[in-house]
Amino acid sequence: MAHYQTIVVAGAGVFGTAMAERLCWNTTNTVIIHSIEADVVADINRNHRNTKYFPTHFLNTSIRATGDNAIFASADYILLVIPSKAIVSFCTSIEALVKPSCLVINLAKGMSEDGAFITEQIPFARTASMKGPSFAIEVLHGLPTAFTFGGKRDDHRVFKRDCLPATGFSLDYTDDIRSVELMSLLKNMYAIAIGLVSGRFNSPNVDFLIYTKAVSEMRAFLSLYDCSTETIFRYCGIGDLGLTSLNDLSRNRTLGLLMGKGFNLDNGHSATVIEGSRTVRLMGSLVRERGKSEEFPIVSALYALMYEGSSLNDYMQAVFS
Repeated sequence: MAHYQTIVVAGAGVFGTAMAERLCWNTTNTVIIHSIEADVVADINRNHRNTKYFPTHFLNTSIRATGDNAIFASADYILLVIPSKAIVSFCTSIEALVKPSCLVINLAKGMSEDGAFITEQIPFARTASMKGPSFAIEVLHGLPTAFTFGGKRDDHRVFKRDCLPATGFSLDYTDDIRSVELMSLLKNMYAIAIGLVSGRFNSPNVDFLIYTKAVSEMRAFLSLYDCSTETIFRYCGIGDLGLTSLNDLSRNRTLGLLMGKGFNLDNGHSATVIEGSRTVRLMGSLVRERGKSEEFPIVSALYALMYEGSSLNDYMQAVFS
């Protein structure tokens, strides 16, 4: 017997739009995009396009969009695909509308403004995190894509059974939701770190030398946060790190590449790469405060380079030692 469910995608940017497109391949899903951008809402509803973000792509005609928060009252699932720094305040604004049975899944990759895990800050009864190696343009074009679902096993089972058939999405699973959130933070930071050596040396040998060290440090961060170290082997771990750090479609890798070639980019403080830059600041400060800089040489060197005026040569010497 078919299950029918309403999925509200909060966020009409590139990734939110791509997720909505794929989820409506399952005809039992009613997919609605919520956006604060009135022009985007009108474009989707009138023209079946999101011209602002995908100017040449027609969307599935079953997708509709709205800017009315009342839509969240009808949601069986809410996917959070808005900037991480805005999620907590946004969720607080819709809290009273969301029914207790609704599963709220965080797809945003970052921390809240105060440096806390998003899933521990949002005020809902049922929450999960879903992260993995997934460029939006490839999701939109229908290529097979995988995520790690972090949350309760029953929520994983029901979401996979009801929402994902026919979408081309694959899931692996962990019950350690914090570890999934943490992996999504760290991969942006280490993509910058690996991009730096790629920009300097343009060498697969060097890339994978640092990649291997990055995997080791990410696993050490899992231990530092009392998370399951096994999550490094999930899609959200080595999968997402590989995608983000070794592919030139990645904005964080591109930041590292340019820095490695000697460009001064104001510490990467642009809207497109802010998550990786914020994570460097947060994690670099953390390991220093805990007296663990020697255990995390890559993040310590990256912090010194981006926030303390250390030189590119100093960075290279530190990460290869």
